[in-house]
Amino acid sequence: MADPYQNNIYHQGGGHSYRTYGEGGGHDGYGYQADYPPQEEDAASDVTEGHDEEDQMYEGEYQGIPHPDEVKAAQRAARGSAASELEELSEQYEDIMEDCGHGKFQWTLFIVLGLALMADGVECFVVAFVLPSAEKDLCLSNAEKGMLGLVVFLSMMVGAFLWGGLADKVGRRRCLMVALAINCVFAFLSSFAQGYGFFLFFRLLSGIGIGGTVPIVYSYFSEFLQMDKRGEHLSWLCMFWMIGGIYASFTAWGIIPRYGWGFSMGTEFQFHSWRVFVLVAALPAIASLVGLTFMPESPRFLLENAKHDEAWMILKQVHDTNWRAKGQPEKVFTVSTSPKTAEDEFIEIQSATGTPVQRWAVRSLTLCKLVLRNVASLLSAELRFATLFMAIIWFCMAFSYYGLSVWFPDMIKHLQYEEYESKVKVFHGERLANFHFNFSLENQIHREGKYIRDTFVSIEMKSVKFEDSLFEDCHFKDIKSTDTVFENCTIRSTIFYNTDLWEEKFIDCRMENVTFEHNKHGCHLDTMEENDVLIYLVSFLGSLAVLPGNIISALFMEKIGRVKIIGGSMLISAGCTFFLFLSFSQSAIITLQCLFCGVSVAAWNGIEVVTVELYPASKRATAFGVLNALCKLAAVLGSSIFASFVGVTKAIPILLSFAALVCGGLVALKLPDTRQKILQ
Repeated sequence: MADPYQNNIYHQGGGHSYRTYGEGGGHDGYGYQADYPPQEEDAASDVTEGHDEEDQMYEGEYQGIPHPDEVKAAQRAARGSAASELEELSEQYEDIMEDCGHGKFQWTLFIVLGLALMADGVECFVVAFVLPSAEKDLCLSNAEKGMLGLVVFLSMMVGAFLWGGLADKVGRRRCLMVALAINCVFAFLSSFAQGYGFFLFFRLLSGIGIGGTVPIVYSYFSEFLQMDKRGEHLSWLCMFWMIGGIYASFTAWGIIPRYGWGFSMGTEFQFHSWRVFVLVAALPAIASLVGLTFMPESPRFLLENAKHDEAWMILKQVHDTNWRAKGQPEKVFTVSTSPKTAEDEFIEIQSATGTPVQRWAVRSLTLCKLVLRNVASLLSAELRFATLFMAIIWFCMAFSYYGLSVWFPDMIKHLQYEEYESKVKVFHGERLANFHFNFSLENQIHREGKYIRDTFVSIEMKSVKFEDSLFEDCHFKDIKSTDTVFENCTIRSTIFYNTDLWEEKFIDCRMENVTFEHNKHGCHLDTMEENDVLIYLVSFLGSLAVLPGNIISALFMEKIGRVKIIGGSMLISAGCTFFLFLSFSQSAIITLQCLFCGVSVAAWNGIEVVTVELYPASKRATAFGVLNALCKLAAVLGSSIFASFVGVTKAIPILLSFAALVCGGLVALKLPDTRQKILQ
């Protein structure tokens, strides 16, 4: 029986056929015809009113300069002569993308996918920005704060592996839409979560959703780009991750310190300003999700999965969108298709039997097997070394980058703490009787004091410590405290009314006839955080410093080459780490952070472009997902190890980052040059 897809022809307007791709060869091909002469994508149309095509003459003809179309035809002929049967689809697809041009369609997709990448960048900052406020609102311990920071990268690691694998079997667009929808829903729910458990669970699911964006976005966009545009425009796409960091810093700076931007319903439901920021942070994902509803699936994915009608209709849409905007004629596609694969047949045979639940179970099981088989194929003979080299490069770069990204702000906080601690006031053996404290206490230590019949009314205690002191017949009323403790004190006949001084604040204290009335339950936000502005400013400057590196890498990605950019950037970044030995002030650390981020972003751009180009279409998103999951694992290890040495020593973090960057940079120089490689 004849293949139902054979010889489908899509006509729009008349015209003659000037060339056909895929003719001859004696085997199944992907035929394609154009109904207008070949042109440069930015050239004016030759079919203009009042002119005959044959009367027009190329400007350089008398000078013996070949027409650009002749050059392009010669390049295609050279590629075609060297192509094997297995490479025929790739060659034809590249030729078609060249004729479709780079125009309105790609720029629209660029914005939509850029917003998804921006959402990924925002996700990396959300928990870090809300933690100072959320830890008081949700009463978080140090262990719980650490778990919140950890769950962001672990969930994104799972999401990258899951969605990357599914995108090669289910579709780029569909998986990206589902992943973004999951992120939006659970980010929204997390902003209303009143308990730590629910907040952690919702952020976990939100991270699993957003984790799929990076592997899918680059695979998806690359399959709409022709070879000579690929490196540059994938690099421009990387800029949206930086924009996500700037957006998160700017909105956090503008929203979180505004404690009045919220509401409460009794004492059980509180909605403070940091929760507003969590909602605002989800806007890029929502915008991208809406935009994707108007975008088509990757035609390359459809061709790989025997959906030829849909693929050629989408290619026609890409062509018409681009050339119609330039006033150019339209194209006629003629296709002949290959038979379906065994995997497709297996799914269809199984789906034709059994109950709906059984069919769903069979499809799910089959899909899991196909995904795992695809993952295992990354270690096949032809891909083994590419996967090993890329794994080393991804791991080394992420270990250093994310480790130092945590180390920089932690070092700034450590310097601030040291400066604050150096100004502490110590009171030793003070004796106060019948004294009325009506002023706030801050950064003080009181040792071996005696307080008899004293009153502490309507004051704030910030970083106050009472050691080996006696409180007798005292009265504490309307007290708000931060980092305040009573250690080894004796407290007799004392009343605590409407305070937030609970049992945890009294360490090894002896209580005699002590009364607690109307104590404030739970934790409460401070009305002022002096370091808020600096925290957001550091992140903002770090994100903004990426801009020059992004621009330079995008402009020179095709001229210098991916390999040299990756290797050179990683080795230069390694050299920058030694300047960290000179970081004795906050301003020096901020400057070095900006320098490191600005240089290392070029390496990131090159890594992501090479990852797309090294793997065939059937494994591209899977490979990207596995490597991106490895990246998140390295981020967890790097941030944990580097943070543990803050305030202890600089040498170990600096030497670790230097060694990782040098190792990754040297391995990168062994990669093949993929500038002239057609996507397989």
